[in-house]
Amino acid sequence: MAKEIAASMVEKYSEKIQAKPKNKIIKDAIMKNGINAATLNNDSVASMNPVFSEEIETGKVTDQKMSGRCWMFAALNTFRHKLNKAFDLKDFELSQNYTLFWDKFEKSNYFLESIIETADEPLEGRLVSWLMETPQQDGGQWDMLVAIIEKYGIVPKQVMPETFQSSRTVELNRILNGKLREDAGALRKLHEKGESHSDLEAAKDEMLEAIYRILVFSLGEPPKKFDFEYRDEEKKEFHRETGITPQEFFKKYVDIDLNDYVSIINAPTKDKPFNKTYTVQYLGTVVGGHKIKYLNVDMETLKKLAISQIKEKQTVWFGCDVVLYTEPKLGVMDKDVFDYDTAFSTEFGLTKADRLDYHESCLTHAMVLTGVNLVDGKPNRWKVENSWGEDRGNKGYFVASDKWMDEFTYQVVINKKYLSDELKAAFEQKPTELKPWDPMGALAVLN
Repeated sequence: MAKEIAASMVEKYSEKIQAKPKNKIIKDAIMKNGINAATLNNDSVASMNPVFSEEIETGKVTDQKMSGRCWMFAALNTFRHKLNKAFDLKDFELSQNYTLFWDKFEKSNYFLESIIETADEPLEGRLVSWLMETPQQDGGQWDMLVAIIEKYGIVPKQVMPETFQSSRTVELNRILNGKLREDAGALRKLHEKGESHSDLEAAKDEMLEAIYRILVFSLGEPPKKFDFEYRDEEKKEFHRETGITPQEFFKKYVDIDLNDYVSIINAPTKDKPFNKTYTVQYLGTVVGGHKIKYLNVDMETLKKLAISQIKEKQTVWFGCDVVLYTEPKLGVMDKDVFDYDTAFSTEFGLTKADRLDYHESCLTHAMVLTGVNLVDGKPNRWKVENSWGEDRGNKGYFVASDKWMDEFTYQVVINKKYLSDELKAAFEQKPTELKPWDPMGALAVLN
C-alpha cells in the first residue's frame, strides 16, 4: 500500500536542515544566485586552459540562433573547414537555411509515409502516439544530413541566406506540425474508409504541396543553379563559376565521399553490446535514402579514433549531452564544474549507463572537436567549436575535460580509414533495430 507524506516526516527533515548553520549560507546563496552560480567550482574553471597540444585552426564560429540546427551547423562546419583551407577563404559559411528547407520537407514526407505504414496500428498505441508527438523538428543526426546532401547538395550561405524563420524556428515548427497532424488524421480516415494505398499516396502528394508552400514562404525557394563568386585571401584574386548546381558545388568544392564516414557511439547499457551495429525504427529524413547506422564501442576506442582524426588535421563531428555539467557563459564542460554534492549534502551518482536507462541523459547537442591536449599520449581536455555565436566561451569555443567527455559524449563521426580491420568488419554487420523511443534515437536539437 502506498505511503503518504506525514507531517512528522516534514518536521524531521526541517529540523535536520536547521541543525547545521552552514545550510543557511548555502540556502541564501542559491536563492539569490541560482543553483549553478552558487555551486560553481572555480578550480574546475581554472583548470580548463584553452591551449591544446593538437589543434586545428578553424576561424570564426557560426551562430544557429534560436533554432535547433546544431547537428546541421556542426556537419556544415566540418565541410567549411576543408573548403576554407582548400580555396583560401576566410570565415566562409555554407547555407544552413538551404539544408533546413530540404530537411523539413523530407521529414514531412517521412512522417506521412510512417503514418500510412502504421495505418492499422491503434491511434492510442505507443507507436502512433510517438509519431504524433513530434511529426518533424529541427533536430537531427549526421546520417540524416548525409541523406539530404546526397540528394540535394549544398550551397554557399550568400546564395540562400538566413531568414527570420530559419533563425527562429518555433513558429514554423508549430505551423508545420499542426498541419502534419491534420494530414495524419486525414490519411488514417481514408484508410478506415477502405481507400487503396495508391489513393493514400495521391492524397499525401497533395498534402506535401501545402508543406512546400509553407516552407517557401518561410525560408525562400532553394536555387536549382547559382553563380559562385569569391576572392581568395592571399592573392586577392577574384573567382567566378556560373550556373553550378548544388550537387555539383558539393562534389567540386567540398569533394568528400560521405560514405567514407561512419557514426561511432558509446552506449554502455546492457542491451547494446560493444562492437555491434544499431539503427532506430522510424528515424530518418529521406525515404529510401541514407540509413542511420551506429557502431557501438567502448569510450577509450571512441576517443582514440577522434584523436587519430584530429592529429591529421581533420575536425570531428560529435554528439553529446551539453545540458549536464556545462557552464555555457564560460564555455566550460567538466564533471566537476558544479559541486552539487557538497551543496545539497547528497550524492548524484548515476553511471553513464544508468543515465541512459533512467532517462537522465541522452544526446542533446552536436558540436565539432577541433583540438585535444595530450599529456604522455593521454587526453586531459578537448577543444570544442560550438555554434552559439561568439558571446559564450572563448569567442564561441568551449573546453571539455576528458572526464566530461567520458560521461556525456555519445557519438563521433570518423573516417573509416582510422578504424582497425576488426572495427571495419564490425561496422559491416546487419544492425539491430532499436525502438523509436530508445535513448540512442535522440536527436541533437539544443540551441
